[in-house]
Amino acid sequence: MPPDMGGCGRVAAVLCCAVVVACMGGGALAVDAQGAALLAWKRTLGGGGAGALGGWSSADKSPCRWTGVSCNADGGVTELSLQFVDLLGGVPDNLAAAVGATLERLVLTGTNLSGPIPPQLGDLPALTHLDLSNNALTGSIPVSLCRPGSKLESLAVNSNHLEGAIPDAIGNLTELRELIFYDNQLEGAIPASIGRMAGLEVLRGGGNKNLQGALPPEIGNCSNLTMLGLAETSISGPLPASLGQLKNLDTLAIYTALLSGPIPPELGKCASLQNIYLYENALSGSIPAQLGGLSNLKNLLLWQNNLVGVIPPELGKCTGLNVIDLSMNGITGHIPASLGNLLALQELQLSVNKMSGPIPAELARCTNLTDLELDNNQISGTIPAEIGKLTALRMLYLWANQLTGTIPPEIGGCVSLESLDLSQNALTGPIPPSMFRLPKLSKLLLIDNVLSGEIPQEIGNCTSLVRFRASGNHLAGAIPAQIGKLGHLSFLDLSSNRLSGAIPAEIAGCRNLTFVDLHGNAITGVLPQGLFQGMMSLQYLDLSYNSIGGSLPSEVGMLGSLTKLVLGGNRLSGQIPHEIGSCARLQLLDLGGNSLSGAIPASIGKIAGLEIGLNLSCNGLSGAMPKEFAGLTRLGVLDVSHNQLSGDLQLLSALQNLVALNVSFNNFSGRAPETVFFAKLPMSDVEGNPALCLSRCPGDASDRERAAQRAARVATAVLLSALVVLLIAAAVVLLGRRRQGSIFGGARPDEDKDAEMLPPWDVTLYQKLEISVGDVTRSLTPANVIGQGWSGVVYRASVPSTGVPIAVKKFRSCDEASVEAFACEIGVLPRVRHRNIVRLLGWASNRRARLLFYDYLPNGTLGGLLHGGATGAPVVEWELRLSIAVGVAEGLAYLHHDCVPAILHRDVKADNILLGERYEACVADFGLARVADEGANSSPPPFAGSYGYIAPEYGCMIKITTKSDVYSFGVVLLEIITGRRPVEHAFGEGQSVVQWVREHLHRKCDPAEVVDARLQGRPDTQVQEMLQALGIALLCASTRPEDRPTMKDVAALLRGLRHDDGAESRKMSGGGGGGSFGKWSEQSRPVPLPRPGQTQAQTHSSSLAYSTTGSV
Repeated sequence: MPPDMGGCGRVAAVLCCAVVVACMGGGALAVDAQGAALLAWKRTLGGGGAGALGGWSSADKSPCRWTGVSCNADGGVTELSLQFVDLLGGVPDNLAAAVGATLERLVLTGTNLSGPIPPQLGDLPALTHLDLSNNALTGSIPVSLCRPGSKLESLAVNSNHLEGAIPDAIGNLTELRELIFYDNQLEGAIPASIGRMAGLEVLRGGGNKNLQGALPPEIGNCSNLTMLGLAETSISGPLPASLGQLKNLDTLAIYTALLSGPIPPELGKCASLQNIYLYENALSGSIPAQLGGLSNLKNLLLWQNNLVGVIPPELGKCTGLNVIDLSMNGITGHIPASLGNLLALQELQLSVNKMSGPIPAELARCTNLTDLELDNNQISGTIPAEIGKLTALRMLYLWANQLTGTIPPEIGGCVSLESLDLSQNALTGPIPPSMFRLPKLSKLLLIDNVLSGEIPQEIGNCTSLVRFRASGNHLAGAIPAQIGKLGHLSFLDLSSNRLSGAIPAEIAGCRNLTFVDLHGNAITGVLPQGLFQGMMSLQYLDLSYNSIGGSLPSEVGMLGSLTKLVLGGNRLSGQIPHEIGSCARLQLLDLGGNSLSGAIPASIGKIAGLEIGLNLSCNGLSGAMPKEFAGLTRLGVLDVSHNQLSGDLQLLSALQNLVALNVSFNNFSGRAPETVFFAKLPMSDVEGNPALCLSRCPGDASDRERAAQRAARVATAVLLSALVVLLIAAAVVLLGRRRQGSIFGGARPDEDKDAEMLPPWDVTLYQKLEISVGDVTRSLTPANVIGQGWSGVVYRASVPSTGVPIAVKKFRSCDEASVEAFACEIGVLPRVRHRNIVRLLGWASNRRARLLFYDYLPNGTLGGLLHGGATGAPVVEWELRLSIAVGVAEGLAYLHHDCVPAILHRDVKADNILLGERYEACVADFGLARVADEGANSSPPPFAGSYGYIAPEYGCMIKITTKSDVYSFGVVLLEIITGRRPVEHAFGEGQSVVQWVREHLHRKCDPAEVVDARLQGRPDTQVQEMLQALGIALLCASTRPEDRPTMKDVAALLRGLRHDDGAESRKMSGGGGGGSFGKWSEQSRPVPLPRPGQTQAQTHSSSLAYSTTGSV
């Protein structure tokens, strides 16, 4: 084509070609050049595209009546709009010549398009709206889209797989009003050139976790901006003061990012501001009083930052406020009485701060308040009676404060109240009967106060009650019979009070009970007949340490859902009913400290799920241990001490999972099993059995030994002869099988493996991915293995359509434990979303195989990073170690405190912490995870964990809670600080890193000596951080669960360790650079990665956490 031929000439050439083709086709092709171009694109689409565009026909003269096509009066195509249909192809790159002069709108959203954005789209001079959102597009944003003089007003490429940086040329789009690119994989900084887009109204870029750097001050030049959204990114540094120039700004949403520094007072000049969402960052300083000038402000969400100072009383001037959430900061001072002026306020959340003083009675004027959360502060004084005027209030959380006085009866006026938690205060007096007249109350928590008096009989009126917990008080009297009217009651905890009398038979009317804890009272009488007949949902029953007498009813066997039965420390008598063996899901059975007699029922040995513990100690049981006990292969703790049991103990050698055993003070006889476990048992656990032989039995004589030796020599000779014969026979058989395999086509193991991966597959995807199970299974080869454990093997695979690497865990077939681990992972991970929790992309299963798809994290595990391989571990600088520790703490805090109900991980260890591209920590392997009930009193899950990380309470048959994860995290933190594994031979037999560090400190040695030798010589400020972290780790690893902090507190403590070392620390960063290392990081404090040039052995043993569901 001649160089001087313009756009019109090109169109004419295309038209001529179309005419020639039409003539050659005998008139069959009558469509114009515009239609020809569209049909050419249609032919590139998959089968689905042909169906969706079935009305596009070459017989039509013009495409103006085609689906999705709009034209102007002259017949020029002005719009192509196809939404949420399956086109299965690429974005058209051939439209410029045919429709470039007229096409104004190109909308292809939700159409399953893939591949890159064609640079040719920049050659559409009339284009004003481009929407390619909700597809699977890859590659970068083409610079050609950002040509000078562009008329583009709206650019939407969100919800794709775009990578690379935002082009600096984006500033050329001076006509742009909407720039929407959220939920991609874009990286780099927001270009300063964005300040040239003076007409920009909407900027939404959240969900690009690798977007980093500070928000450019030039953003203040976008004077028409109404929406600024960069949530869930790694945007860091301070907010620029220039934001105050945005007079039209309606919403500021940069939450779950890495912002630091103070909130600029200039925000108070954004007169149109309605929504401030800056939660989950590392903002510091105080809340500016200037925010009180924002008369249009409706939502102020600043939770989980590092804010200090007081709540400015000026916020009381923002009369349009609906939601204030300042929780999880370091705010001090009193709650301003001026907040009572906020008549439109619906939610006030100030939890987990350091606020003091009283609850202002003025809050009662906020009659629209539905949610008042003031828990975990230092608030004192009494609960104001005026709170009863809040008739719209649904949630009132005042727990973990210093409140005194009585619960005001006026609280019965909160007729909409659904959830009330006054736990962990110093409240006195009785429970007011008016509370139980609240028609919607479903959750009432009064734990750990000094409440006294009897439980009001009015409790029977509160028929909506689901959870009632009043443990740790001074409540007295009998449990009222009216409690049996609570048909919805699921959770009843009245433990550690002074209750007396018998358990009312009417309680059997609570047919939805799943958890009952009445331990530590003075309850008497017998267990009423028919108590267990209707409680088919009961999972946990603890009546221990009371004075309950009589026999254990045989209908206990009807509790098919029961997992924990704790009746120790009572006065039960008679025999243990054999029906107890029907409790097939029982994991813990504690009948110790009673007066039970007779033989141990053999049916107990048939409870396959019995794995936490079996305590029958301190009774009058007799006879031999049932041979069926050999089937309790999962059992962790067995205590039958202080009985009158007899016989030998050989059957116990089959219990390979035992971690604690006590058989003392019985009449056992014979030789103890000759196993390593029995050899290491303390004498106190076997004493009081005179006839039990632990080494040489009485009557053993030297002549008998010599006879035995002679017999052994004869037997050895016979065995050797037999072995030779067997080897010859085996060789013959193997040769015969080989021949048979070749002659008769016998199935080979690899053929069986192939059969296991055959369709049909049940596939569920939680992310927008084109994962073909057939393509994935082809990657499941030995060469792609990146980790393995007892539950399965993990492979690195690629999604063929995008080339994106993923991790695929293939669970072992026909393994009940693996099936359960698979169910745990798909039950937990889809409902959690946190940057420090590994992301589950989806799963697939057929009749024989189960697969999980995860994000692939390329830098292996924390264990691999710290301990390396045969070639030695890389040097891991302290800043990176601390950032990883904070990330893990944040992830666990999310599981414990933000998930409802809370989630116990139960296998926290260094090999279950994966490291992303920038060494950001992700907690992985949820195969043992369980849902927990509230707070520190949740019931124990099955025995689980990994050696060296297991909390002591697992061996003591006390309740397992989130504090067990805290202990495991403490071990991990010690591992990070010391560089030592949790268990090493150098610590001594039976010693862990916890005991090793404590012993070192007990000897008054220099604490710095336990720090990893590779970290010696660091600046004093870093050494202080290490020693403070050491103190936090030891606090986490306290023996008693109640002495350990919560993970929320641990995360806050670790975030508070940072010291600004200035230039010296930055010099140590090597090739590091900033990144997504946790919400506390600052852009001025890049986290150093392992030093370049040193071996990272973990890349070959990575992803152990993907694969192993460890247990002892």
